[in-house]
Amino acid sequence: MNEITLNNNLKCPVIGIGTFMLSPAEAQNSVREALKMGYRLVDTANAYVNERAVGRGIKESGVARSEVYLSTKLWPSEYENPNAVDETLERLGVDYVDLLYIHQPAGNWLAGYRALEKAYKEGKAKAIGISNFEGKYIAELEQKWEIAPQFIQVEAHPYYTQGLLRKTLDKYGIRLMSWYPLGHGDRSLIEEPIFKKLGEKYGKTSAQVILRWHTQMGFVVIPGSKNVAHIKDNLDILDFELTADEMKEIAKLDKGVRYYNRTDEQLVQFAAWKPEFEKA
Repeated sequence: MNEITLNNNLKCPVIGIGTFMLSPAEAQNSVREALKMGYRLVDTANAYVNERAVGRGIKESGVARSEVYLSTKLWPSEYENPNAVDETLERLGVDYVDLLYIHQPAGNWLAGYRALEKAYKEGKAKAIGISNFEGKYIAELEQKWEIAPQFIQVEAHPYYTQGLLRKTLDKYGIRLMSWYPLGHGDRSLIEEPIFKKLGEKYGKTSAQVILRWHTQMGFVVIPGSKNVAHIKDNLDILDFELTADEMKEIAKLDKGVRYYNRTDEQLVQFAAWKPEFEKA
């Protein structure tokens, strides 16, 4: 598995299995099968309400905990909960996570970030991150963090390459983890002629070419699926490399168009909502 080096000198796999919108049963099965195939990065969140299932999937895979890069996110309802990190670890069935995010710039997000910094100092999180922080939110956090994050998780794909945000990230060596890496399944993106042409050249699907583009951009990518065949295909992207000229051609697709546009009203709703966590 290819890895990238973080700004704290730890390493992270370049591709993982995402569990957004997967039921507990689906998440457990996908994580177990993905790890058996060779995946070593697993991403979840408080808000996905499948952390216990992810923990079960890891155990059932037979892969040692030390070999799994486990990522999760605190939801805004938990930012001021002094036990939030320990409760998250308990649900996952682990004594540390490799990467701990705050999920949204909602509610008292600075308290949430302080909880991450505390977890980092205590060894409960080997790396910390921010999810969905862009524009004014990352500009404000930049002035207030004690420890710079290792990761940011945001929407990114060939139609929306986060060029402006990456100028801030590059200053601190913050890595980008992509969600909606295939454009939320948008056929117009997947069927772009350049991806079909490159797929034919390398013997890959258009989706595999796009995922490979992510890794060559320096992004970590976490496509999610409950389909075991798709999970296997998504991993099969590291045996070819796009040329510099091919990367330039793909760069021409950047339209500055995203699929999810969050509103301030939604941030208020996020702050008010508390997930109903799985029971033990």
